Amino acid sequence: MRLSSFFALALIVAGFGGPRASAAAPVEIVRIWSGYRTSSSFDRIGDYLHRGDHSGGDTVRRSQPGAIAGYYFLVRLKNPGEAVPAATFDLQIIAPTSPDPKHYTFKADVPAGSKAVDLGLTGPDWPDAAAKAVAWQLTVHASDGTELARQQSFLWSMPAAKR
Repeated sequence: MRLSSFFALALIVAGFGGPRASAAAPVEIVRIWSGYRTSSSFDRIGDYLHRGDHSGGDTVRRSQPGAIAGYYFLVRLKNPGEAVPAATFDLQIIAPTSPDPKHYTFKADVPAGSKAVDLGLTGPDWPDAAAKAVAWQLTVHASDGTELARQQSFLWSMPAAKR
């Protein structure tokens, strides 16, 4: 092998001059926990010291910003790439009161690394503390509409009943 061929091969192996991946690393939904939370479950010591609403470092978004109690989806994200500003969390849910899915949209940044996002259906959007979601699907989109991640419950994938 000639010396110039050796250097060309070394540059390709090192990643210089070779093909580069242009796609960003995918965002992963690691896990989703859902359940009803009372407003007192959000109380933090800072609230009692008059330091305002403290979320414990998590991002909290609510369908009715003035209401706290409701049915929440705690979404654990893993983002090995760069931060994604102004991401959209599209939540479709079938509640026990109707077979028709309802759609909710939340905006939040997806920072690099691991992060939890709490998405709450609050106030009149989820008035019954004993009710549980029948089925759901969550899709995370970048600000340009690119789908970053998707996860759904088992029942969401069930075929529609024949009528």
